[in-house]
Amino acid sequence: MKKAKIITYVVATLVLLGYVFVQSVNLNPLYPEGALFYCVAITAYVLIWALFRFGEFTLKELTGGVRGFGYVPSRKFPLAVKLVLAAPWAFYAVMLLFSSPLISWGAYRDQLGPTEVRTFESDMQAVDVSQVPIVDQELAAKLADKKLGEKPSLGSQVVLGEPTLQQVDGQLLWVVPLQHSGIFKWLSNLDGTPGYITVSATNLKDVNYVEGYKIKYQPNCYLLDDLTRYVRFKSALFTGIVDYSFEIDDSGKPYWVVTTYKNERGFALPEATGIILVDAATGETQEYGVDDTPEWVDRVQPENFVLDQINNSGSYVHGIFNFSNKDKFRASKGDIIVYNEGRCYLFTGLTSVGSDESAIGFMMVDMVTKQPLMYQISGATESAAQKSAEGKVQNLRYTASFPLILNVGGEPTYFMTLKDAEGLIKQYAMVSVSDYSVVGTGETIPAALKDYEQNMANAGKSTDLTVSGKDAAVTGTVERIASEWDGSTMTYKLILKELPDQIFLCSSNLSQELALTMAGDSVKLEYTDYNSGINEAKSFDNLQYTQSASQQ
Repeated sequence: MKKAKIITYVVATLVLLGYVFVQSVNLNPLYPEGALFYCVAITAYVLIWALFRFGEFTLKELTGGVRGFGYVPSRKFPLAVKLVLAAPWAFYAVMLLFSSPLISWGAYRDQLGPTEVRTFESDMQAVDVSQVPIVDQELAAKLADKKLGEKPSLGSQVVLGEPTLQQVDGQLLWVVPLQHSGIFKWLSNLDGTPGYITVSATNLKDVNYVEGYKIKYQPNCYLLDDLTRYVRFKSALFTGIVDYSFEIDDSGKPYWVVTTYKNERGFALPEATGIILVDAATGETQEYGVDDTPEWVDRVQPENFVLDQINNSGSYVHGIFNFSNKDKFRASKGDIIVYNEGRCYLFTGLTSVGSDESAIGFMMVDMVTKQPLMYQISGATESAAQKSAEGKVQNLRYTASFPLILNVGGEPTYFMTLKDAEGLIKQYAMVSVSDYSVVGTGETIPAALKDYEQNMANAGKSTDLTVSGKDAAVTGTVERIASEWDGSTMTYKLILKELPDQIFLCSSNLSQELALTMAGDSVKLEYTDYNSGINEAKSFDNLQYTQSASQQ
């Protein structure tokens, strides 16, 4: 009997320890997963003790005359045992009740903190054509995958992790970690995967594979190389951890930034308290509070924390029993990470509860300090702007990316890319926030700006629009040429042998020679260089015909 009791305790202990290791459980009872673990553990151990104390496990006759293993109670469990079994579950239930907005709706409403109302025109940086982020997360993943495909031996060993947008030494980059493609690849590369890929958010051509750094600790890896498990057992056994983002410092060294948090009310209202910085290669960890986070770290606040707090502040603006929905608001359906004056923000529109197409303002929340900034601008929501932009090019069936907001000549303007079915950028669109019927599109950002300015003027609105660029000229040999008809204008696209990473757009009204130009011809173009990889020509001359005329 005693031996059976010991074996039962050992089995229960091994099961609980195995669960803690596999699930990387937070053992702090003030977090729901920790409290649930203690409820199960206390119940298991007390129940094992009580079963052996107040009964006996023995062979007995079962149904049909068959003998089997069964339990014979000697007497009922005493009240004290029942109370001990019920106590942890009662604690869990009380904490759930205390976490409910029914008890603490004021804490839900006020968690985001006081919002600073600002003026959009004076606070938001004016648009810089060369620094407009045109690559979203989906496209960054495609471009990184293409770069990975250039190294066949590497592509068979690793897969791409989640791209993270960040500002590195003044440049906006998507940083994509390389991760093990399976357990056997992990076993053969225990020192880690070889590096990461960077994708410029402003230049489609700027994609680089960075080697020389190992990434040993990864999400969804194995044993103690799994990032969550490693951080849990090394630094956060009793601490809330969430939101593992891959970032590099200004020298290019890779780290995992893990947010630490605590709950403000029971098991609810998680609040970021700082970060655990994990060296992706060595596993060395350093802990920082929100106020002393290194400057190169762009994000401390998890996006879902911020969005929940925005929605809570709108849902409980007048308490929990506001059945008329007076003054209620919520974040619009979508959000995006933006940078303004070097700071990282979560940007989302705000709309009244029950309104789908009309925005009452916009909110930007600093992703380190959680300082919320409100811009009270009436206009269209992001989804309405997307539909308007897609309607402008409906014959081409392009889809609009989730927009970001720009200051275009003092006018709040949605900017988005227009993609084809393969997810490749074909055009750019700008939509007025105040009047989403005003749309500008173009195959380059300057062209979209020009079209937008013209349509703003047609709608009786004026903008102080300036587009900076450098006048340039080039003489070269045509490598490829193609034409495209958009229903009103024929546009020719050229690639020169001397500038293979640049595309030149030439409207047919620039020169009649465009229709006769073919690969191998020598041409001269004048254009404005916006450092975007796509240039709109201002003049075109096919030197083949110029030479022929002079010879005659």
